[in-house]
Amino acid sequence: MISAITNGIKVSVLSEFQPFYSQPERNLYAFSYTIHIENTTENTVKLLSRHWKIFDSYGTSYEVNGDGVVGLSPVIEPGEFFEYTSGCNFASTIGRMHGKYIMQRVRDGRLFEINIPQFILEVPYIRN
Repeated sequence: MISAITNGIKVSVLSEFQPFYSQPERNLYAFSYTIHIENTTENTVKLLSRHWKIFDSYGTSYEVNGDGVVGLSPVIEPGEFFEYTSGCNFASTIGRMHGKYIMQRVRDGRLFEINIPQFILEVPYIRN
């Protein structure tokens, strides 16, 4: 698991290859990733938006922006966490992602960025 702390918010990521949803004969490799967002501050925060940078091993890249995560804009109390799982497809057996969340401190409306650490998505059998 990869983790990073920015402004008192800890983001941890665990990625997993999804063979059932992959079709290697068509160069389609499916991955899931679970994100754990922990509020270690003394302020209630709300996740407003996300920005992802996504790269595959062929050099293809794209960016994804959107409100909230998985259709939600969670409010995270001090000492609490929010966790969600999402996915990504690649034409190659290896990819990577990183990004940021825009958060809001509920008490005064202050906006701030949280880093999503870079993580690798790879088919496990390519290392053999």
